[in-house]
Amino acid sequence: MKLNEIPQEELELMGYDDLAFLILKDENKKMKINDLFKKICSILNLSDQEFENRIADFFEILTTDKRFTMLEDGYWDLKDRHSQKVIIDEEEDFIDETEEEEVEEEENIFKEEEDNGADEDLKDLVVIDGDEDEENL
Repeated sequence: MKLNEIPQEELELMGYDDLAFLILKDENKKMKINDLFKKICSILNLSDQEFENRIADFFEILTTDKRFTMLEDGYWDLKDRHSQKVIIDEEEDFIDETEEEEVEEEENIFKEEEDNGADEDLKDLVVIDGDEDEENL
């Protein structure tokens, strides 16, 4: 349904997000947030003071509503008009054999240090047989 076909009473009951959706759909172009909200304020007969008081709330609504996307230079549009590009950098995941060998070598050195350290920590440890412990009490 087009925006101009909706009765004023029904428009006044709609949320800012739904109005923004209809405006962007009717205009068929991206818009700056101020222009979009001014259009909403015009539809709802809101004053300039109300515009200033509610613009931050409107911004929050747009950022949390999945139907909208923020574009460059502060423009907003309907998300379904824009494709999301996913770039996978395969070089980042590539490890050549020399790097793999270096990693294994570092792991082995760390493991040897760990093992030697464990022996040092246990050198003063004394094991007492359960029978001997009862005799000492």
